[in-house]
Amino acid sequence: MKTITAILTGIVSEAFEKCGYDAKLGNVIVSDRLDLCQFQCNGAFQGAKLYRKAPIIIAKEVAQVLSENPVFAKVEAVNPAFINMTVTDEYLSSVCAEIAEDEFCGIPQVEEETTVVIDYGGPNVAKPLHIGHLRSAVIGEALKRLARSCGMKVIGDVHLGDWGMPMGLVIAELMERNPDWACFKEDFDPAKDEVPTLDVNELNEIYPFASAKSKQDEAFKDKAHTITAQLQARKPGYYSLWKEIIRASVEDLKKSYEKLSVDFDYWYGESDADDYIPKLLKILEDKGLMYESDGAMIVDVAQETDKAPMPPVLIKKTDGSVLYDTTDLATIIQREEDFKPSDIWYVVDKRQALHFEQCFRCSKLAGLVGEDTSLEHLGFGTMNGSDGKPYKTRDGGVMQLSMLLDTAYNAAYERINKENFTSEEEISQTAQKLAIASIKFGDLINHRSKDYIFDLDKFLSAEGKTGAYLLYMVTRISSVLRKLEVCDEGKIEIGKIYTDAERELMLGIALTGEAFSHAIAERAPNYICENAYQLAVSFSKFYHDNHIVSEEDEEKKTAWINLLRLVKKMIVKHLDVLAIEPVERM
Repeated sequence: MKTITAILTGIVSEAFEKCGYDAKLGNVIVSDRLDLCQFQCNGAFQGAKLYRKAPIIIAKEVAQVLSENPVFAKVEAVNPAFINMTVTDEYLSSVCAEIAEDEFCGIPQVEEETTVVIDYGGPNVAKPLHIGHLRSAVIGEALKRLARSCGMKVIGDVHLGDWGMPMGLVIAELMERNPDWACFKEDFDPAKDEVPTLDVNELNEIYPFASAKSKQDEAFKDKAHTITAQLQARKPGYYSLWKEIIRASVEDLKKSYEKLSVDFDYWYGESDADDYIPKLLKILEDKGLMYESDGAMIVDVAQETDKAPMPPVLIKKTDGSVLYDTTDLATIIQREEDFKPSDIWYVVDKRQALHFEQCFRCSKLAGLVGEDTSLEHLGFGTMNGSDGKPYKTRDGGVMQLSMLLDTAYNAAYERINKENFTSEEEISQTAQKLAIASIKFGDLINHRSKDYIFDLDKFLSAEGKTGAYLLYMVTRISSVLRKLEVCDEGKIEIGKIYTDAERELMLGIALTGEAFSHAIAERAPNYICENAYQLAVSFSKFYHDNHIVSEEDEEKKTAWINLLRLVKKMIVKHLDVLAIEPVERM
């Protein structure tokens, strides 16, 4: 289904053409003064330059033609040359009725087949998730769902950090603590020898211990380097132990992501790209792009138009080892072969912008992807504390994600009205959903590129632009429908408009497609948050102005009930795209 502005643009373009002007002048936008009109067209300004005519004359001519169209209740040409338009209540109702019947809830679907790979999450194995992983997971999941809601085929990949020096450090420390393990013997046979089952809590303790140890103990650091190289050469004992480290870590990571309603289609890691590195090196050599510099192998990606220095891509270090650039380039080859994507989006901290620009340029130079393939770094800002600095624990350390979620759960639990529930289990589930909704919405209401202040008290408030407010509005609608013994299922029949509050609410529903179009164009879920909030505010005003349960006019009451059902459906759709689960009671 087209957006309402796209439909109106077609109508206004025809009016321009009928008056002898270019149809391209008929672009319609949502009015920024809804107290004056709902929509406007500013094409008369451009027309004045093209046709050497006073802009207000053009505007009046087009407005006269539009005033004869039954879609519009009012059309005005306003100085200096705005064309202001308000549609009829009948037309607005018909648009909402179409949205109610549309399987996509009025969200425009892409016209061409589009396959998107989204790289988000990016955790390291053998380490617990910390709050630095939150934004990538939350934003990436919302973008994945947003793209799917617009009709794109989307593949989500967690892209684990599982193949570098951290693995060598963990294995080296495990060897020092458990030298008798079979996997550390030279005659280890994976066909008959077993690797001990690892505990994730032990792994989470080992890495920071081993990392700190390597900074003080040069011999241990050298040992870890050697083990890393042998692991990457698939030495049987180390490789078998590595697989057990991956199993234990991924099992734990999945539990953490599940709490956030975040899931991935693939759990690939840097190790999966390792097999593609020889192919990458051959491509770079065959195309004459890679050359030696001070013992390292590099590729120049600087362009004449660069306003700042662009360093070369370092493919191999002097010791022959590879870096993130190499792994990411090899991963692009893997994704091209496996999925043939039209787009690859990287949801990674914006401070990695230079790294991705280098990789993208190298990919295009080497022909790893086609010219039409879009490679985008969707960078995000930091989550800060009240002091404006990256959020930390009280003692100044990096807070584990589990601690943050527990803190949010406990705060949400205290705010819930326990009398509304029949069991402790229901209270606990609701508190969990409220906590996650508050954290996610508090993040996503900001444009992803912006830093923001993490304020749990504010996020849990049932007033203002919060996830808690949206959940509360859904529960309010559910409560009314329960009182009226109305089922959410079945066809939604949109009736007449009786009040200004209804008109405002229906206009918000009709404009939902615009919000999704902006969100997907900018890869910015905050548009979805803002639209959901505006729908909730309009509903609150409508609910306050009208006594739905006690209304005696049955036709009016039925229209209002169906409008409630549609509003709930639309808000829940927005929440689903944001990966936020609604609740029935608070």
